[in-house]
Amino acid sequence: MPADGFTTCLWFDGQAEEAAHYYVSVFKNSELGRISRYTQAGPGPADSVLTVEFVANGQKFVALNGGPQFKFDEAISFQIDCADQDEVDFYWNKLIEGGGEAGPCGWLKDKFGLSWQVVPAKLIDMVMDPDPEKASRATQAMLKMGKLDVAALEKAYAGE
Repeated sequence: MPADGFTTCLWFDGQAEEAAHYYVSVFKNSELGRISRYTQAGPGPADSVLTVEFVANGQKFVALNGGPQFKFDEAISFQIDCADQDEVDFYWNKLIEGGGEAGPCGWLKDKFGLSWQVVPAKLIDMVMDPDPEKASRATQAMLKMGKLDVAALEKAYAGE
């Protein structure tokens, strides 16, 4: 595991190892790291998984089996910048399969309840365009979508 930068800790209730394997399977440039287990000292059952280190898309994470006290919510999300519609479709479909939930404007929750924004990189440029009418058209189109449609966004941005 790389030693520099930040490591994001994700709190799970017994699914840390499953989640780490899942995220490593979804993203390129990913790998599993060390797995630590509870000892006789607890507080979890001895030999059950405490943490799993992993890298997903080059980012460091640790999945922690901390218990039921905390749940994910939309206050934290991970944005996936996608090169094209194929990437949008891939990540959107992969992350909602198995119990995930589609949301508005490119947002979704995966089967563990973690929030993601699946965004074509072009959209950021469109909504930040110095021409307020182009930016507004792109924003209005985005606000009507669940999974983002790159062609429809481009048409709205162009005024078509």
